[in-house]
Amino acid sequence: MNCFPFNIYYGEKKGDDKGLQTLSGLSNNSTYGGSDMRRTGSELNSLDASSGNSSDSLRRNAFPNLSQRPSNLRVFTVSELKSATKNFGRSVMLGEGGFGCVYKGLIKSLDDPPSKIEVAVKQLGKRGIQGHKEWVTEVNVLGIVEHPNLVKLVGYCADDDERGIQRLLIYQYMPNGSVEHHLSPRSETPLPWSRRLKIAQDAARGLTYLHEEMDFQIIFRDFKSSNILLDEQWNAKLSDFGLARLGPSDGLTHVSTAVVGTMGYAAPEYIQTGRLTSKIDVWSYGVFLYELITGRRPLDRNRPKGEQKLLDWIRPYLSDVKKFQIILDPRLERKHFSKSAQKLALVANRCLVRNPKNRPKMSEVLEMVNQIVESSASTIPQPSMNSVASADDSQNTEIKNKKRIMDPKPDCNWFRSWRPKLLRTC
Repeated sequence: MNCFPFNIYYGEKKGDDKGLQTLSGLSNNSTYGGSDMRRTGSELNSLDASSGNSSDSLRRNAFPNLSQRPSNLRVFTVSELKSATKNFGRSVMLGEGGFGCVYKGLIKSLDDPPSKIEVAVKQLGKRGIQGHKEWVTEVNVLGIVEHPNLVKLVGYCADDDERGIQRLLIYQYMPNGSVEHHLSPRSETPLPWSRRLKIAQDAARGLTYLHEEMDFQIIFRDFKSSNILLDEQWNAKLSDFGLARLGPSDGLTHVSTAVVGTMGYAAPEYIQTGRLTSKIDVWSYGVFLYELITGRRPLDRNRPKGEQKLLDWIRPYLSDVKKFQIILDPRLERKHFSKSAQKLALVANRCLVRNPKNRPKMSEVLEMVNQIVESSASTIPQPSMNSVASADDSQNTEIKNKKRIMDPKPDCNWFRSWRPKLLRTC
């Protein structure tokens, strides 16, 4: 089967943009997510650009190129998915977000028909055209890409029932949930530092694949901790590709798009200009590294005013080794990971350079993170199997109950983070 051609769904007139002026809610993969930000304008107006825009550049960067590639996705009916999810029952609901609800289900295995495999079924809510676009994007992207650090899309459903057309996505089940959950105070067992380093490594591998290891480039656009899921072996995989976009064509510097993403993670130049390059994912990755180091969310309105924005809060503590200790996640034993965290912060600062041209490529970031992981392997205690079981039990209980750094001459320009007035949310 072939993937859906994007031009079919991206053909609404500019005057139809009113219907797209919505503020998305939570992440699709977690009940805990920052608000999405969106600027008005149809994706039909998203163009490649260097010195200017043209209809030719639009054709060069259109998604139909992807639709010609073979896909191994399974096609499901609503009836099959109702049976797999106990009629989309609340007892098997994993989360609820801007896309809709996510349910745990059981489907027949194609390799071994008598047996069943666990999946996560994401059901599109009534969000109109924009929600449908994101659904189509996921099918197009995940239908043709495959990597150990990307969540596997098993199949999809576009079927009619008594409530009208139903759009659903079926993914491999990720039993250990999102990284965001395990970093939050709600998690009874904090992620060990060695596991955080492995997650940073896995996430860098996933982004490197999307940016540099295919004959086309995909820009994630919504890289964040709630979109990084953990399998049964605690391997991290990128998920939720509804906002993904093809990178600029050869010879062009960027793609001009409507601004989408999540507050706290989005690169300032993208918010201000709408110019999309792979370096916006690099910025988001840098923010995520500080999230791993501190255990804090990039934007947390529940904290005191001076601590709500992560990058602003850490700034005074980055010029001195002793001060740096203050920002380390207090739930971890600092003596075991302080030096390693300092090295990771240096990588984060490279990613958070204000000028995107001076940020490293993800392959360069991955090389740096690999070196940190290797040098830390013999000095950082590894989590025991008991801690793994404890974390699993903690998460299962919760589901049931609730359906830089010391750089002598640092580039600190990135600390001048954007202000909300620069954003137009709708």
